[in-house]
Amino acid sequence: MNFIQGNVTGRADFTIEYERPHLYPKQFAAIFDPHRYSLIEASTKAGKTSGCIAWLVEKALAGQPGWNYWWVAPVSVQAITAFRRMMEALPQDCFTANISLKTVTLINGAVIWFKSGDKPNSLYGEDVYGAVIDEASRFKEDAYVAIRTTLTYTRAPIRIIGNVRGRKNWFFQLARKAQQDQDRGIEPREMGYHKIVAADAVAAGVLDAREIEFAKSQMPEMLWRELYLAEASDDGGNPFGLQHITACIAPISTAVARWWGWDLAKRQDYTVGIALDDAGHVCRFERFHGIPWGEILTRVLACTGRTPALVDSTGVGDPIVDGLKAIPGASFEGYHFTGPSKQKLMEGLAVAIQSRAVRFPDGPIVKELEQFEYEVTRTGVLYAAQPGYYDDCVVALSLANMCRTIVPAPVIVTPDLLRRVAAMPRRRTF
Repeated sequence: MNFIQGNVTGRADFTIEYERPHLYPKQFAAIFDPHRYSLIEASTKAGKTSGCIAWLVEKALAGQPGWNYWWVAPVSVQAITAFRRMMEALPQDCFTANISLKTVTLINGAVIWFKSGDKPNSLYGEDVYGAVIDEASRFKEDAYVAIRTTLTYTRAPIRIIGNVRGRKNWFFQLARKAQQDQDRGIEPREMGYHKIVAADAVAAGVLDAREIEFAKSQMPEMLWRELYLAEASDDGGNPFGLQHITACIAPISTAVARWWGWDLAKRQDYTVGIALDDAGHVCRFERFHGIPWGEILTRVLACTGRTPALVDSTGVGDPIVDGLKAIPGASFEGYHFTGPSKQKLMEGLAVAIQSRAVRFPDGPIVKELEQFEYEVTRTGVLYAAQPGYYDDCVVALSLANMCRTIVPAPVIVTPDLLRRVAAMPRRRTF
């Protein structure tokens, strides 16, 4: 996306020839909205990032030497992605880059910074003359407040962009305020609101309609509607559904354990074991941390016995699983986590929860299920706990549920079963 041409005619005197890149109508209207604020809820891959890169460069080209312009993403890796895309878009003679600071200094001396919003206190103090908040639905509200203070003196414009991700976040609420003022025709106002859906990008030739339909067949409908139609769910990006989680809460069962799932501790995490009975109810729940690996192995074996168990064998868990599998009479299998294998595991648990095929007690299991979320990447749907939360109970429950689907329920020989077998008619052989 080469859209800038610079020509230095002297050390202190230069001219810049600038041609705004081509944007399709809805993309252009949203990003180059004349209002100081523009809040853009958009389909994934609809061109909001590339358009806002062009917008921020244009603002910086109109600035002065030393003026700061910010691109802020939820975490550093996302900011680095935008940093690289801007460097690829700009002609080499129009800027200098500082890789360690992640800055682009344009030919006029304006500086574009690429920052992370994961530490809000680090964002206070500067005067900023233009900003973009990327992935706003995943962005900390405290970080937004910090960025807002940097625009107070300069009264600078800002573009706030992102996919829709539930209703319980500041971006969704601020977008509703902007939309309401816009719909009511309230003036003067500083906020514009825009929605760009996948159909808009398809009509503009940016996305392929068949790919959109294929994506619909590959993910839960709730996720698809948020990502491609910009329609917020009530669950805040939770893959299981908050109402479904609540509907599955039940007292812990006292029945016999038929299947176990174990998530082994890593660093400060917990080792968690969850067992299901014949009805899919949680009947055993073990949770501990801060003990040596040898003791973990002993406790896992003592709890599980000969019951079939699926154990996380990723990384440090691999030798533990090998040790468990070597014990005579034990029935342990390892489950190695990759992006696709974890997606399969979690989507299986989502189906079980939404169909009421599992039940679990209130407490740590429910809290972790409610804090769990998804993130769509280029290789699939990434499932993980929100930053600062554990997911050990979720992983153990999903492993127990997977174990239940791949290991047949054992036949328990009881006196009643023996009597019924004895009473069955015998077939004669000739």
